[in-house]
Amino acid sequence: MRLEFINRVRENEVLGKSILTNEGHVLLRAGVKLNNVYINKLKDLGVLYIYVEDDRLDDVQVEDERLAELKQTTIKSISHVMRNVHNCNGKKLSESLGSVKEMIDYIIDVGDVNKSLYDIKTYDNYTFIHSLDTCIMATFLGINSRIDEWGVKDLGIGAILHDIGKTDIPITLLNKEGKLTDEEFNELRKHPVYGVNMLKNNLTIPSSVIKVVEQHHERVDGRGYPYGLTGNQISKHAKIVCICDVYDAVSNDRCYRKKFSPNDAYELILAGSGTSFDEQIVKNFKNTFSIYPLGCCVRLSNGEEGYVINQNVGFPDRPVIRVLYDKDTKNPISFYEIDLLKIPNVVIVSVV
Repeated sequence: MRLEFINRVRENEVLGKSILTNEGHVLLRAGVKLNNVYINKLKDLGVLYIYVEDDRLDDVQVEDERLAELKQTTIKSISHVMRNVHNCNGKKLSESLGSVKEMIDYIIDVGDVNKSLYDIKTYDNYTFIHSLDTCIMATFLGINSRIDEWGVKDLGIGAILHDIGKTDIPITLLNKEGKLTDEEFNELRKHPVYGVNMLKNNLTIPSSVIKVVEQHHERVDGRGYPYGLTGNQISKHAKIVCICDVYDAVSNDRCYRKKFSPNDAYELILAGSGTSFDEQIVKNFKNTFSIYPLGCCVRLSNGEEGYVINQNVGFPDRPVIRVLYDKDTKNPISFYEIDLLKIPNVVIVSVV
C-alpha cells in the first residue's frame, strides 16, 4: 500500500484505507476502484492524500483492522459528546467515552504506532479526526513516557476531550480565513476555560483529565495560555497532549494556513524542547514517532525516489526505502531497497 497525494492518484487505482465522515460513518470504503468522480469529490472535500493498493508494496501494512473498527466507533462517540456536551449527564458521558477507553486498552495491549496514525482528514471531519489522532499519539507517547496503565487511560481521555471547549466558540470564528482580530483571538484562547466549565462538575471525569483540557495550551516557559503556567505547574499529561496537539495540527492544512512538511513539523517539536515543550517528553517523542509514514513517497539526495517500507527505531528520519522506478526514465524497474541508516551520506530531501 502506498500513500499518494490526491493529484497523483489515477483512475482505476484501488483505495487502500477507508475514509470516514465526522460522524464516524464510511464515506468511501477501502477496496473501491477510484474514478474521476470519486477523485474530484475527495479534492472538493479537502482530502490531500489517500492510501492506494499496490502489489509492489503489498507487504506494507498501514492499517490494523481491529483498531480501524475501534477508531470508527470512537469517532461516532466523540461526535455525539461534542454535539451534546451541555445535555450529557455523568452516566451518558461515561457511556459515550466507553469506546474511547476500549480503543486505549487495545493500544496499550497490542498497538503498533506505525499502523495507528495518519487518518485521512476532510474539511468536515477535521475536528473529530484531530481529537482522535491526538488521543492515539498521546496514548503511545504516554506509554513510552512510563506512565502507568490507569494514567495512560486518563491521558487518552483528556486528549480526546482537549478541545471540547471549542464547541462554545462560533464555527465562523473557528473556520475564519485570514488574521484574527485581537478580540477574536482572545475569544479563541478561552476554549480551555470553557472546556473546564463543561466538565468540572461531572463526577465521572478525573481531575487529571480536566487538567489536560485546561492546560494543553500552556508552555513550560510560561508563554502559553490561559494562565501562563510554567514548568511543573503544568501536569505531565497536559505536557504530552500539548506536543501531540501541536504536531497533528501543523501537519494538516487548515483554512487559514498550509500544513508543514513532515520534516518541518517534526523539527518544530524538537526546536521547542525546553522552551515550549518539556525536554524529556520531547526525547520520548523522538523515540516514539517517525517523520515519514509507511507507504509515503520520498525523494532522496542522490536523486532517487522511493516508498517508505520500514522504520528504524530511534532514527525518525532514517527509514528503509523501496525504489520502484528508474530515477532518470521513471520507468518501472525490479525494485530494490535502501536502508538510510546504513548510508549516512544519503538523506531525504522532500516528500513527493
